[in-house]
Amino acid sequence: MKKNPYSGKFIVFEGLDGSGQSTQVALLEEFLKTKRYKVLKTKEPTKQSRAGRIIEKALNKKTKISPKKLQELFCQDRKWHLKNVVIPALKKDKIVICDRYFFSTLAYGMAEGLSLKNLTKLNEKFLLPDIIFFLDVKPAICLQRIEKRGEEKALFEEKEKLEKVYVYYKKALKEFEKVTKIFIINGERSIEEVFSKIKKIIQTHM
Repeated sequence: MKKNPYSGKFIVFEGLDGSGQSTQVALLEEFLKTKRYKVLKTKEPTKQSRAGRIIEKALNKKTKISPKKLQELFCQDRKWHLKNVVIPALKKDKIVICDRYFFSTLAYGMAEGLSLKNLTKLNEKFLLPDIIFFLDVKPAICLQRIEKRGEEKALFEEKEKLEKVYVYYKKALKEFEKVTKIFIINGERSIEEVFSKIKKIIQTHM
């Protein structure tokens, strides 16, 4: 994995389903735009690539795919995403804010029985983010939030799986703490309190 060599900045949000990343991504986009930065908000998996469309069906339980094949599809989608969306924006001096990246592959893949070594190898040619925010919310609270939304639970939104993913997220992030900036944020606080913490970090490191 290589550090970002481009003029733009690459910021990634990670967390369990229901941890509030999408909300915080939107708030950060709005804040940075008020400061006159050029911003691109994006997310993984995409719906534009062929792999991304297959992933969406698998996550919504409309098709069954082995854990290894699923993570390979995530990597194919990520390769497309970087080439067609992220890197062109970074070259134009934009701040790219991404809702999920390869740390999701590491955590969710390990929860499905795949090794960290093999998963890291699958992602070894991808760009390292400049900043990673992990929204730390316990699995039980994430499930309460998902149920409140009234949505049908996707593939990884069952309690036992989320508990495994939570443990493996921490393990995956620890592997990368020396090569990029990782901030673990208490995502159980109010939306305003969480964003206040994120905003302070961004103001310090941008």
